[in-house]
Amino acid sequence: MAPEAHRIEFAMVKKKSLAVDWFRALRDDICAAFEAIEDLAASRQKPAGRFERKSWDRDGGGGGEMSLMRGQVFEKVGVNISTVFGAFPDDFRSQLRGTETDGSFWASGISLVAHMQNPHVPAAHMNTRFICTSQSWFGGGGDLTPLLPDAEAEKAFHSGLKSVCDSHDLDYYPKYKKWCDEYFYLPHRNEPRGAGGIFYDNLDSGDWQADFAFTQDVGRGFRDTYVDIVKSRMNKSWTEADRYQQLVRRGRYVEFNLLHDRGTLFGLKTGGNIEAILMSLPPEVRWP
Repeated sequence: MAPEAHRIEFAMVKKKSLAVDWFRALRDDICAAFEAIEDLAASRQKPAGRFERKSWDRDGGGGGEMSLMRGQVFEKVGVNISTVFGAFPDDFRSQLRGTETDGSFWASGISLVAHMQNPHVPAAHMNTRFICTSQSWFGGGGDLTPLLPDAEAEKAFHSGLKSVCDSHDLDYYPKYKKWCDEYFYLPHRNEPRGAGGIFYDNLDSGDWQADFAFTQDVGRGFRDTYVDIVKSRMNKSWTEADRYQQLVRRGRYVEFNLLHDRGTLFGLKTGGNIEAILMSLPPEVRWP
């Protein structure tokens, strides 16, 4: 291998290692923050929820670790990390950059979905990832799904993400908010899945450190903003009518993830762990 090629390869190995370590650290931070919320709601009769972890291996290369908790505040929350590599099937290559002549890939990331006990606490989703083919880029974002109308939660969530975006590039928030609104949309119902947030993909500005720093801040910003939203609503009283509305709205979540979500498709097409891929589905749902 020529010296320049060797240098580039070594630099990419270092970048991959940094990304993997970050996703794991973020997973640990979020799980700790969510367990601390469970502690606030715990009693002798109702102990605090705790995450249970389960590792999995992927045929063809790589694997991941699921962290799943069913608690007093979090009805079901999963925080998954994975690092997988191999080759895309021929019918999937055209959907990603850098696979025109070589279908090999490497991908690492974190994915979180939270479904809450109290209907006043919005559901939430966050994921960030680093993908390498013959090119490399970051992607991800976070979005909020109130199950009951909650303009204040929507405002707080968007404000938190806007602060993150503005600290890196003033164009990011309007661009990525619009992308999120367009992505998390149910065309068969002609309605959005939730209150939106930000969504970005193919982030490769030419400054890897800046792109990585932004991706890290998206994770931190989501964590801090969502924890505040949960704490301020977890003890609100609710009715059976509220619960019914929550379960009906969850149906929209299921419809989107099974019909339109790219992450679900990516996992299925690359031989991912089915249990981890479908972790995003709520534990209980109703269609009227």
